[in-house]
Amino acid sequence: MNAKLMKFLRDEDGVTAIEYGLIAGLVAVAIILGATALGGSLGTIFTNIGTKITNIAATIGA
Repeated sequence: MNAKLMKFLRDEDGVTAIEYGLIAGLVAVAIILGATALGGSLGTIFTNIGTKITNIAATIGA
């Protein structure tokens, strides 16, 4: 029993998969935080572009 426990504690199989999982989780969190931070700014930019296009179309008479 004691030998099996020691073998289990020394076993490193699966460690790489766990590390890759943690890295993928951190990348996902970074993407979500970046999208949240830029989301409001991008919305404002596209609203301004839409307003300018509407004004130009009204000026041209389209």
